[in-house]
Amino acid sequence: MTLATPSPNQPIVIDGGRVIDPAHGIDKVARLLIVNGHISAIDPSDGDVPHDTHWIDARDRIVAPGLVDLGAELRQPGREEDETIQTGSDAALAGGYTSVLCCSNTNPVIDSAAAVELVTQIAQRVGGVRVYPIACLSKAREAEQMAELAILAEAGAIGFSDSPRPMPNDALLKRALDYCRMFDLPIFDRPEVPGLAEGGVMHDGQVSLVLGLKGLPTEAEDLAVARDVRVAEATKGRLHIGPVSTMGAIDMIGRVKNRGIAITASVCPHNLHGSDALLRSFDSRFKVHPPMRSPAHVETLQHAVADGTIDAIQSGHMPRAGEKKGNDLDESPFGAATLETTFSAVVTDMVRTNILSWSRAIECLSTNPAKIAKLPAGTLGIGAPADVTIINPESQWTVHASEFLSRCQSTPMENRELYGRVTHTIVGGRLLFVCVEESSIVA
Repeated sequence: MTLATPSPNQPIVIDGGRVIDPAHGIDKVARLLIVNGHISAIDPSDGDVPHDTHWIDARDRIVAPGLVDLGAELRQPGREEDETIQTGSDAALAGGYTSVLCCSNTNPVIDSAAAVELVTQIAQRVGGVRVYPIACLSKAREAEQMAELAILAEAGAIGFSDSPRPMPNDALLKRALDYCRMFDLPIFDRPEVPGLAEGGVMHDGQVSLVLGLKGLPTEAEDLAVARDVRVAEATKGRLHIGPVSTMGAIDMIGRVKNRGIAITASVCPHNLHGSDALLRSFDSRFKVHPPMRSPAHVETLQHAVADGTIDAIQSGHMPRAGEKKGNDLDESPFGAATLETTFSAVVTDMVRTNILSWSRAIECLSTNPAKIAKLPAGTLGIGAPADVTIINPESQWTVHASEFLSRCQSTPMENRELYGRVTHTIVGGRLLFVCVEESSIVA
């Protein structure tokens, strides 16, 4: 099938869709005009539309700013058996993402200017989703010496993190938060106390006890969050905590925010739906990180997204090759492909259940992540880069990982019936993804 795309410089009109832009309080049926890769007008008259415009009929669709992911593992260079920047980009476009922050756990890790530039150059050659490297917080991700953060920032790093590895070195984290205030870049920490979590397979609770599997106690996350928020308060540095998964973490984050401390937090979609009971199957596709917790934690996380305690929803994309995920549960690595299902999972579990409005869902998936990373994204404002996602909110589809564009074909959403599907993804005015009659086409 041929993808009928406009030429790179051709204007685009997205006509008749419900335009939702939380950044500007817009939620109305409107016409969106894109010219020269930027948003040119909302509701332009026919006379203001160039004659050679490419039209997209968006009736009964939602038109939103492109989604922004705060941390996906793209695995290249060095771990291409799991994912490449090309396949990760394709998966992101299919999921409605236009900007993705790339985690630092490549091989070699992203702890040098050359590594930052390599990832950026590969992403530019791919020409798909916008890829922004997160550089290491510590040299070699060993949590002993602070990486050369100023050099990494100059090379193009959008922030710093050893995630998904936590930062156990309290002094290093404090120094880094102080230091990063000079160039106003965020530090991302996946909160976990390694000594408490070591060897854990799943949530530490009644189900793990019955199954005889070593648990990941909530205290491992709670104690790390307590440390994180206190250090952020002391330094006034820009700290993003996440993804989080426990009631204790939510309680501490909420109390610190109420005192006016400017931290932010995120959660993964699997922690907003699945519980540890799914591990009764001993299926490694449910071995994800953070782990699926008990139903009480799931409910608390859902309310925290709704009330603003949690600022953003990130994919938690941790692709792993089939031969790795095919091991027994205790030997299989944590991880799953989630870029292609995150949006639909949020629609199914949060929007259609009336926990979130459409505007709040888009705010958590696009507007807020862009603000946290300080990206020129997450908005449909006039003059903004034309990064746009078009969604069919009523489309119902069944998840089959064998159809994923990601190299990873393991997902906790396998065989789930989800609602809401991305039909078009536009990056910088270029139509790069179209889903037509269940056939996905990437330009």
